[in-house]
Amino acid sequence: MADGEGEPLIPASTMDHPLYEAVCDACRTVHDPEIPVNIFDLGLVYSIRIDEESAVAIDMTLTAPGCPVAGEMPGWVQDAVEAVPGVKSAAVELVWDPPWGMDMLSDEAKLELGFI
Repeated sequence: MADGEGEPLIPASTMDHPLYEAVCDACRTVHDPEIPVNIFDLGLVYSIRIDEESAVAIDMTLTAPGCPVAGEMPGWVQDAVEAVPGVKSAAVELVWDPPWGMDMLSDEAKLELGFI
């Protein structure tokens, strides 16, 4: 690594794994109770990493640190992902860096929320 470069804030997702799209779809089944959009399209899922044994590690955030479901939402995501056929296990970690922002919304979320 060149001087001044560090680790990326968001680890790269394992997009080439055969289970990646199914895990993304499972994340889309989880909704923030305060916003009528799933957490994937809200941009709350930062990274999905799947190892060779099909264990899934997810880094996600919330719209705000004081979110009332902060203690529950990682479990909802874990349950949804572990229900995907072929997934061995799932671990979900809440991260706060980088902070979530409206620029992380997918086009689908922007449309659903009336921003486009």
